[in-house]
Amino acid sequence: MYAVIKTGGKQYRVQPGDVLVVEKLDGEPGAEVAFGDVLMLGDGEAVTVGAPLVDGAKVNATLIETRKGEKVKIFKKIRRQGYRRTRGHRQTETVLRVTSIEGAGKADKWDGVVSLVTKAVLNARSRNLKLEEPAVPTPVAAEAPKKAAPKKAAAKKTEAPQADAE
Repeated sequence: MYAVIKTGGKQYRVQPGDVLVVEKLDGEPGAEVAFGDVLMLGDGEAVTVGAPLVDGAKVNATLIETRKGEKVKIFKKIRRQGYRRTRGHRQTETVLRVTSIEGAGKADKWDGVVSLVTKAVLNARSRNLKLEEPAVPTPVAAEAPKKAAPKKAAAKKTEAPQADAE
């Protein structure tokens, strides 16, 4: 089963289990996102087209990450005038995993587990690199108390010079 949804002014053809990169959506990683703007549903040869939306159809997805996209360079030039300008831009985007499609009396779910691993970590793994994970602060109670063993060694050193002085 597949669906055509509309988000961010664009249309996407999705199936359960697909990874989708769309314009930025609000939410934290792991949040559920529901799309009600379903333009078309398809299941084999049976196709349901909305006018303009399919009634009661819904596509559910899980938000994996929000990141910046690829760099876009804007270069302007007027020849023989000494005019050159360079600007750049990186659009924010959201990565989603489609988990289910419901509508037209049918439902299709993805049975896999949604992994919240970011694209940067996946790229590092593919190149056999170790990516430094952000440090998680440990609680103070979990730290082991230090023993007073070095004090005994310091006491012996102070006694030896006194014995030589006598």
